[in-house]
Amino acid sequence: MALWYAVHTHPKGEALAEANLRRQDFVTYLPRYRRRRRHARRIDWTAVPLFPRYLFVRMDIEQVRWRAIHSTFGVQHLVCHGETPAALPPGIVEDIQAREDISGLVAVKAAPPFAKGEAVQVTEGAFAEQVGLFDGVTDDERVSILLTLLGREIKVRVPTYTVRAYA
Repeated sequence: MALWYAVHTHPKGEALAEANLRRQDFVTYLPRYRRRRRHARRIDWTAVPLFPRYLFVRMDIEQVRWRAIHSTFGVQHLVCHGETPAALPPGIVEDIQAREDISGLVAVKAAPPFAKGEAVQVTEGAFAEQVGLFDGVTDDERVSILLTLLGREIKVRVPTYTVRAYA
């Protein structure tokens, strides 16, 4: 019976390991999600592994020469219990695959970065260096905070990456 197994890869070697395992006719799955990347004052989105240094292989260990996985370029080792590969519980990989969008990326809902009422500081933009209270998450990219401006509390929405905890 074919089950899913976890493969531990070399650092940043998930794509290499996946390509080499597919070349050996293994069925693989490397879940990815979309992450914001800031570099040189530019912001872009990139697809990165959901589980860094891991990917999944579907196989029947009674029918397949699974020990070949250990010597595959990009692979550190197959996750095992003793000498036997450790199968994932049924439905785990299928649940992850069900959360993929049309582009094949897993939709990840971010947890609120701060507790409601926690003091935060804006680091960029028109409200830079202002200190306020975290109010909540408005969408995937913005948070709302309460700032005291001109003696009044005003709720503003700013990008999540422009807010940090205030010490």
